[in-house]
Amino acid sequence: MNTLVMAGQMILALSILISLHELGHFLAARAFGIKVEKFFLFFDAGGVKLFSFKKGDTEYGIGWLPLGGYVKIAGMIDESMDTDQLKSDPEPWEFRSKPAWQRLIVMLAGVTVNIILGVVIFSGSLMFFGDKYILNEDAKYGIAVSDYAYDLGFRDGDKITQLNGQEVVRFDEILNPKNIVNKAIYTVQREDSIFDIALPDTSLRIITAKKGSGFIGLRQPFYISTISNGSNADKAGLQEGDRILTIDNEPASFFHDFKNILREREDEEVQVQIKRGDDTLMVPVVVDQGGVLGFTAKMEEMGQLTEYYPLGKAFTIGTDRAFSSLLVNIQALGKVFSGDVDPTKSLMGPIALATVFGSNWDWQNFWGLTGLLSMVLAFMNVLPIPALDGGHALFLLIEMVIRRPLGDKFMQVTQVIGMVILLSLMVFVFGNDIWNLIPK
Repeated sequence: MNTLVMAGQMILALSILISLHELGHFLAARAFGIKVEKFFLFFDAGGVKLFSFKKGDTEYGIGWLPLGGYVKIAGMIDESMDTDQLKSDPEPWEFRSKPAWQRLIVMLAGVTVNIILGVVIFSGSLMFFGDKYILNEDAKYGIAVSDYAYDLGFRDGDKITQLNGQEVVRFDEILNPKNIVNKAIYTVQREDSIFDIALPDTSLRIITAKKGSGFIGLRQPFYISTISNGSNADKAGLQEGDRILTIDNEPASFFHDFKNILREREDEEVQVQIKRGDDTLMVPVVVDQGGVLGFTAKMEEMGQLTEYYPLGKAFTIGTDRAFSSLLVNIQALGKVFSGDVDPTKSLMGPIALATVFGSNWDWQNFWGLTGLLSMVLAFMNVLPIPALDGGHALFLLIEMVIRRPLGDKFMQVTQVIGMVILLSLMVFVFGNDIWNLIPK
């Protein structure tokens, strides 16, 4: 069931993003009187389609291969490599008969829709779900640190008071990925001592290589919320509301410590000390493979605030967050190309992305990730690679400068090169996703 939920969220997000991206191309083409022959969500590779119907001059449908989608625009050399249409003279309703500026608008329309969609999702989430955060001063238990953060000098319970010399007001400022990408300087308060820790140049590469271990998080006590029927927690007699104090005499009252201990004790029986009402009990429990007992944890409330914004302010803040998240991803991708980050550790395909959505259907998390993916999709599509929107746009800009169209043969060859590049990248990310799942 968990796998179905993750896959369902990923497919729904892709369906929304791809459909609206292609709708941008479709509407722009129709606005300039260009015929659109096909509008497909997912690819109908080999002519196999799950569903289709024809309305007017356009066939609408859903393909079987969920790796993207497309609109087939008459008179355009695209991934279909249909060159038969180029043997006759251009018709008035074909892409190739239109001025370069109109064709450029058609090619950039999908990217434009994704940017608008990303901003709308970020802004709408602020209005509908609210902006949830904890003031840094209310994070009374400080931070929880990964092994790498520990090696850098951070300790569980430390409090981060400044980032790059600026006071931290909201705790989520500490968790922003841009701190890692830009090698932030953390001002740390530990009891009566205050000192700085600067991230080294190698930090991004090391953190991305340690998938799943995180870097710095919020240190929170927890209690048992719900117990899965038939789980080891259920068999051991753990109950809703129990608070775990120790595991094999190691302190485990904070969720971060609890998870770290269990991760090292897969398939072992452990002695769990719990607090139940006024009683303290010792309960033997077998740890499942994967380091779980079989219950859902509820974090202790720490003064979380929720702020709802009116339309104007939500749009302003949402736009800033949408583009800020995109900038962080662009910077991280630049680190991949520069060799600072291992691509096998940082690039994710659909399989890995599905795990990011999680096994619980959380609409706020779903829309947040969908908004981020919309911005990333816009950036990826605008890259000047043949077969992508950015490649077509680049050739159109060259055509506008030299004032003559590029040859059909040139366009066909570059389209093939672009397809080879994209297919190679696709094989890499899928293979990488599968490889990273094997140890689990």
